[in-house]
Amino acid sequence: MTTLRVATYNIHKGVQGFGPTRRLEIHNLGHAVEQLDADIVCLQEVRKVHAREAQYFTRWPELPQADFLAPEGYQAVYQTNAKTKFGEHGNALLSRWPVVSQGHEDMSDHRFEQRGLLHVQVQVKRATVHVIVLHLGLIAGSRLRQVEQVGRYIEREIPRKAPLVIGGDLNDWGGKLRPAMNQLGLKDFIGERIGTFPSRLPLTQLDYVYARGLKPVGVEVPRGRIWWRMSDHLPLIAEFKL
Repeated sequence: MTTLRVATYNIHKGVQGFGPTRRLEIHNLGHAVEQLDADIVCLQEVRKVHAREAQYFTRWPELPQADFLAPEGYQAVYQTNAKTKFGEHGNALLSRWPVVSQGHEDMSDHRFEQRGLLHVQVQVKRATVHVIVLHLGLIAGSRLRQVEQVGRYIEREIPRKAPLVIGGDLNDWGGKLRPAMNQLGLKDFIGERIGTFPSRLPLTQLDYVYARGLKPVGVEVPRGRIWWRMSDHLPLIAEFKL
């Protein structure tokens, strides 16, 4: 059996802090992503371009952040969710295994939040694994409707017996979306005490990895000053047997 290591990480657009005290963390995040040693990395709040930040920070990368963060030998897949005055950002996936295809669906529930679903098929030896990267809304009702939309997307686009992983920042305080995800045949590491937010003093879990057709092995969250300085979220890493 093959062990599949999947990480999810909200990178806060590669910048921490506010106003004149904000600092560029994208270079540190590049080292951090490599340290995760994950086969698949699901990323949220990833910048493609941002004219104002590129002008403000002298070391702003010339590459889009997804490509910049991809370790050597990984393939980067990016999809814009939100367009703003100075640029755009969205979800990304970094894969150690070959990418077969990618898809996208708009998940915006109202005009104040631009959200999207990134769907990537990855070839892991002889198996095709479907991976969905999510960043759900801030309003509880929106999140429920978005999970329902995810269910319709899975029914339409993904074969019933195909291995499926969903990773992302679900903004799910208290695991209230777990019953709805379970109804879709998706399971996470219930019973584990996992805090991912806020990174300095994790009080709750907002970041999840759910799976279908994979055997769960374990879950971990890196901790320490080096991690809470880079983003307001901590990464979560889950391992499965395929």
